Amino acid sequence: MPIRWYGPADPTDPTYRHFNRVVNLTLHGMAFAAVNSGLWFFQEMRHPWSHLNVVTGLWLVGLVIHLTVVLRLRPEPEPDNPAS
Repeated sequence: MPIRWYGPADPTDPTYRHFNRVVNLTLHGMAFAAVNSGLWFFQEMRHPWSHLNVVTGLWLVGLVIHLTVVLRLRPEPEPDNPAS
């Protein structure tokens, strides 16, 4: 099921900004997986690269920091007021 935003794109809406951050985190994770799996594949095939562990580790740390920022900037849930 694709991720979709229903409604107008309002950059001042906190829910829309959180949705934007989640989509960016998803793209970051996909790029991490695609690039690193390709690099490790080529290293195993024939081209040894001694610093690939460092590159992968630093990028993984960046991805975890990105995840932490997304979770910390999550908007507060709206209270349910059935009486109003």
